[in-house]
Amino acid sequence: MAALGWLTPRRRSATARSVLAGEAAAEAARKTSAEDESALLTGAPDQASGQTPGEPAFPVAGDDRAAAFFDLDNTVMQGAAIFHFGRGLYKRKFFERRELTRFAWQQAWFRLAGVEDPEHMQDARDSALSIVKGHRVSELMSIGEEIYDEYMADRIWPGTRALAQAHLDAGQRVWLVTAAPVETATIIARRLGLTGALGTVAESVDGVYTGRLVGEPLHGPAKAEAVRALAAAEGLDLERCAAYSDSHNDIPMLSLVGHPYAINPDTKLRKHARSLDWRLRDYRTGRKAAKVGIPAAAGVGALAGGTAAALALHRRRR
Repeated sequence: MAALGWLTPRRRSATARSVLAGEAAAEAARKTSAEDESALLTGAPDQASGQTPGEPAFPVAGDDRAAAFFDLDNTVMQGAAIFHFGRGLYKRKFFERRELTRFAWQQAWFRLAGVEDPEHMQDARDSALSIVKGHRVSELMSIGEEIYDEYMADRIWPGTRALAQAHLDAGQRVWLVTAAPVETATIIARRLGLTGALGTVAESVDGVYTGRLVGEPLHGPAKAEAVRALAAAEGLDLERCAAYSDSHNDIPMLSLVGHPYAINPDTKLRKHARSLDWRLRDYRTGRKAAKVGIPAAAGVGALAGGTAAALALHRRRR
């Protein structure tokens, strides 16, 4: 895929692979959203967006140079989309039980340890790519629609969904930004009535996955590169845009925009957000928090329960 000339000057360093991943995600997002402009929201959100009394009206209705960027895992959806997708593929016998256990362990380590070991993340990436290698993109898209209904539809946070709807009602575009495969992210965005999705781009030739990525996973700095590239291509003013995430790994993306939100924040993001007076919302406890930190311990409860045995086994082996 040829490099795109969309990037504006960057105020921080980024690896060439991060830039490539971001540009590829932006290109894929623009293509899929253009093909799917007729997608409509089928259900109303369950909660209001929760504008704090005394705050200026936001989002600003009619501001077509503003947009909103939402992280997916534990921000829009409870848990990790790629894990739910993996469950669906396992059900369809794409891989064996031992691979599912390994995949679950990798996801649990990432969420519970809160660190990004390069070798561990490389192993997780290679596992996912080996599963789809040789399959047609159209096949995975069709299966992805089924998996959304089976494992994801009931895991959308109503409060975050309401925030996204507020931007849509104001006439603004709303994008998911996630390390999940762009095909999976696009299905979720379409089902929620959003504009489109920025996600990790796996290389395909003649509609068949090669088992390689374009650049690297859309994670951390790569997300910021994707948002920057898309904003330049779409004529957006980032100072008028909003971004939402639960993870400190997304601080580069949140720092790009004029309206950053911490949603269901982890400990590091909550501390960072409070220091900069960013807005916070926490839907895990059924309460909203505006510029107030709420402990994040409950966020990984379900995943931790499902992987306790794997963690114990890991400790014994050490």
